[in-house]
Amino acid sequence: MKIGELSTAAATQIETIRYYEREGLLPAPARTAGNFRTYEAAHLERLQFIRHCRGLDMSLDEVRVLLKVKDDPLADCGDVNALLDAHIGHVSTRIKELRLLERQLKELRQRCCDEQSSQQCGILVGLSEAAVEPGAPAPEARHLRSVHAH
Repeated sequence: MKIGELSTAAATQIETIRYYEREGLLPAPARTAGNFRTYEAAHLERLQFIRHCRGLDMSLDEVRVLLKVKDDPLADCGDVNALLDAHIGHVSTRIKELRLLERQLKELRQRCCDEQSSQQCGILVGLSEAAVEPGAPAPEARHLRSVHAH
């Protein structure tokens, strides 16, 4: 199948497929005499596996580990267990961060009950105060980041 057909079958953009190829997650497909990529059913299965893992918020490095074990039928799945346990820990941390963020936003929202001028808006005043608070972390440090940024 051509890349467009693979894209449709896996509900994945063509550029994403090419990216996974460049990253070594998808093996390079065979080429026709006209230099078109030709994909097999194995490419589709692997792409669907990758997409499912990414849908579970796994990093590309985590997917690489899973694919390495998946590709070796004699491999011990202990690495898979350890990876999943670590990923569960990342998700738990992220949930805690999101709950804190939700509380902060709700507290901020309570500062303004109705329409006022922007100079009197409790939300804008609260945001301004927090922005210049001594010792407050920079917004990018407070904002949630992927727990997999390594």
